[in-house]
Amino acid sequence: MNSEEKEISYTTTNTYSTLNTLTKNTKNVWLVCHGMGYLSRYFLRSFKGLNSEDNYIIAPQAQSKYYIPPKLKYVGASWLTKENTIKETENVMRYFDAVLSSEKLAMDKNLIVLGYSQGVSVAMRYLAKRQLQCSQLVIHSGGIPKELTPKDFEYLNLNTKVHLVYGTKDEYLNNERIAQEIIKAKALFKNRLHVHPFEGKHIVNIDFINSIV
Repeated sequence: MNSEEKEISYTTTNTYSTLNTLTKNTKNVWLVCHGMGYLSRYFLRSFKGLNSEDNYIIAPQAQSKYYIPPKLKYVGASWLTKENTIKETENVMRYFDAVLSSEKLAMDKNLIVLGYSQGVSVAMRYLAKRQLQCSQLVIHSGGIPKELTPKDFEYLNLNTKVHLVYGTKDEYLNNERIAQEIIKAKALFKNRLHVHPFEGKHIVNIDFINSIV
């Protein structure tokens, strides 16, 4: 008996969430990618401290949903796994394309891209693959994809700021892992990189988010 894995393409539907209203007075548009176990509408709570007139936040939703153990009562989501990563990444990139196309963003806004935890990988891959200009990139408590090189980010404007943010008591990032991520980030972004450790665990640093604008 032969077993064969085949591949098909089909159209799918997914949601995304936004916070505040996009107007001509909006100064900053945020593209924020949540971590594993989040839903986008709950991830947006981390950005409610931002001035609502100045900031418009777009939170894409990871497609893979699952019940969170141990009670299996609440639903979370995941972006990518080691299974079929290349094809799944392509799916995520096309989904991000559709989200931004739907929003019809004006070019006069500051774009801030933030990836938190697992969201770091999809945020950075999207920037690299689509060469999306942004005023700031926030790498928050997550791993930089190994395949990315300095050449992938040569297109960025010289005044683009890059922030690497992590908790000093992060239960998923020990000192060795943090040191490795800083080395990778410095190799990619050199002098434009700003490192921001904070005293805390694997949580969203809301104070830092409120401070960068």
